[in-house]
Amino acid sequence: MEASAAESTAGSHTIADLISRSAAERPEHVAVRYKQDGAWLDVTYKQMADIVEEIGLGLIDLGIEPGERVCILANTRPEWSYADMAITSAGAVVVPIYQTNSPEECLWVISDSGASTIVCEDDAQLAKLAEIRKQVPHLRTVIVIDPPDCDPTVTAVTDPAVPAITLEQVRERGRTRDAAELQARREAVRPEDTFTFIYTSGTTGPPKGCVLTHGNYRTIMDMIREIGQIDEDEIVYLYLPLAHAFALLVQLAAFDLGSTLAYFGGDTKQIVGELIEVKPTYLPSVPRVFEKIYTLANAALQAQPPEDQERARQAIKLGMKVRELEAKGEEVPQELRVPFEEADEKLFKNVRAIFGGNVRHATSGAAPIAREILEFFWAAGVPVLEGYGMTETATAATVCTIEEHKFGTVGKPLPGVELKIARDGEVLIKGPNIFQGYHNNADASFGSIEAGWLHTGDLGSIDEDGFLSITGRKKDIIITAGGKNITPANLENDLKQCRWISQAVMHGDQRPYPVVLVTLDEEEIAGYARDHNLPEDTANLCEESSIRALIAEQVERANRRYAPVEQVKRFAILPHDLSQETGELTPTLKVKRNVVAEKYADVLDALYEG
Repeated sequence: MEASAAESTAGSHTIADLISRSAAERPEHVAVRYKQDGAWLDVTYKQMADIVEEIGLGLIDLGIEPGERVCILANTRPEWSYADMAITSAGAVVVPIYQTNSPEECLWVISDSGASTIVCEDDAQLAKLAEIRKQVPHLRTVIVIDPPDCDPTVTAVTDPAVPAITLEQVRERGRTRDAAELQARREAVRPEDTFTFIYTSGTTGPPKGCVLTHGNYRTIMDMIREIGQIDEDEIVYLYLPLAHAFALLVQLAAFDLGSTLAYFGGDTKQIVGELIEVKPTYLPSVPRVFEKIYTLANAALQAQPPEDQERARQAIKLGMKVRELEAKGEEVPQELRVPFEEADEKLFKNVRAIFGGNVRHATSGAAPIAREILEFFWAAGVPVLEGYGMTETATAATVCTIEEHKFGTVGKPLPGVELKIARDGEVLIKGPNIFQGYHNNADASFGSIEAGWLHTGDLGSIDEDGFLSITGRKKDIIITAGGKNITPANLENDLKQCRWISQAVMHGDQRPYPVVLVTLDEEEIAGYARDHNLPEDTANLCEESSIRALIAEQVERANRRYAPVEQVKRFAILPHDLSQETGELTPTLKVKRNVVAEKYADVLDALYEG
């Protein structure tokens, strides 16, 4: 495997030739797996390379020049990747837009990037363009993946002089051109050329477009190869939005190694079912997905008698010990092996089954995750390990591996990446993966680069073994009226481990004490409501005294782990969950604290009255 890895990297300094190289090395290996009409379909690397070539040549036929910006506004699906690789092959710059973005947010990205072309998914995304079309006169071409049902939709988005065309029509145009044209474009791309503008999800203020080069991402992909983070024959289940840097890196690394990328079908309620069908070996995701699976796996345990729950806790401790010995290549003593195998049969194999039974490793990123969840999955034989990075670091900077990890940390730096902690506790990063700055925005604070060191805005520490721990976010630190500094993420994560709680948002800046807003997990709480003859709709449940008592018990449980000044004194249950659609969550399910604080100001004020 090492020989082929070295061979595939040799001479490749950009992303432009990624698919053509992988197709030359593994033409019949499955590149893409996707679900259509209930069945999983496969696309080989040779087939994918042909599709990418046709689209790339079609873009050239449409007049796309090297360096032009092309937006993609679509859900995670194979066509997203085809368009991405084709735009890149033609020497243009990919500008992703989250599929959940509002028309106004789409307008910002299209305008700020100066995009000339956009690839849209369907009617719903075209409707967003219809609202803003007159405000982006520089947008000359609209390409549609799934053609609308009727021409009026297309006409509403464009005008007779600038018709929308389908992705299939772009491919048809590409078939009329000489493949040598695209080859010349690929060969002309240099490492210092811009590969993508990735707009930050905007937890505070308008999104900023991070300018990242081919060299930035080629470097990160080589680092991943060096540490063996993803193997050549992986089956990778991709749930994350491809507009996010984490998903983008996973896509690139999988295609670089010739692995199989299995795409999420689009229904979040079907994730577990799809995992069982796909049987992935590698699962990259955000904490919320692992938290939901943990809740599912843990629900049966919580319903058992106290003595059985204690046995389960002891089994997890035993599983931790045995898995650590195995990871180090050490022999497991017989007195541990026998009870471990019993625990594996009764508990752990069922947990692995939720993931499809074949997951060798998983990566959690984009937000903190509770240590207890990581330990539970590790004991069960599903290593979920944290990594850390930012869009500004071409996605990654540190990672935990099976061989080298510490729970509660985000791992060691990738090869060639340097870390240090500033005097105020801020994490600073240096390396060839650092971005080139923000498009149209010379921001001098967060994300600034001084003497080659990126100022991340995160607070952290580095232990004697080189493992990085993130302790908070500078802008998220709560300073109470009494001058106490509190990191909200810790207690929030503890609360989210409860099966009844979906989100928890602490508040208390310049207030006498911390309070927390809680939302109910709509799926879990509905079952509880049925069992206790309560109304099942969340809006009514949040007013029920028994539900408040249930949540109060969980708040008290979490509080016991913290000093009195850090403890939540009061809480409120919101009548609905937080969501992207209402603007309270980013596309990677991180809470927009400023939005929540503003939207529920009256609720928060009431918690401090009386």
